[in-house]
Amino acid sequence: MTASRLVIEADGGSRGNPGTAGYGAVVRDAVSGEVLAERSGAIGRATNNVAEYSGLLAGLRAAGELAPGATAEVRMDSKLVVEQMSGRWQIKHPDLRPLAAEARQAARALGRVTYTWVPRERNKHADRLANEAMDAAGGRAGRPNGAGAPGGARAPGRTGAPRRMGAPGSTGPRQHSGPPGLW
Repeated sequence: MTASRLVIEADGGSRGNPGTAGYGAVVRDAVSGEVLAERSGAIGRATNNVAEYSGLLAGLRAAGELAPGATAEVRMDSKLVVEQMSGRWQIKHPDLRPLAAEARQAARALGRVTYTWVPRERNKHADRLANEAMDAAGGRAGRPNGAGAPGGARAPGRTGAPRRMGAPGSTGPRQHSGPPGLW
């Protein structure tokens, strides 16, 4: 039986900003909490915000494949992505605009999609998947303070200096690797 209501938990991170980056996404049945799908992957050298959007894309695509037309609540610990996808914040950085457009396109396979910011502690499953992807890609163990939070928009409880997009050496959003067909 296909779920009519889904929860998508998504996360991304980079070790260095830009640095070794990866994403994780979990799709759950909203009623039972059962995990219906997991997606993760390394995306090479990228910024944290590009990795966050990559996790969102993976989660939306998995949900759309599992239950086309289902209602979905996306839960992320990236305030930037949640606010941008909800339409409350502008997408100013040019590297993020195409990723947001891809996410809007992927969301069309679903019914109503809402975006909710959650503390990192409530996004542990997707966070673990993102970290495993970075570990497999050769990134250092652990996650720097603030990874998962957008540059200039600190999520509550986050520490560390704000991270900036577009640092020298950034590969931008289009250099993806991962499971075939995901990109």
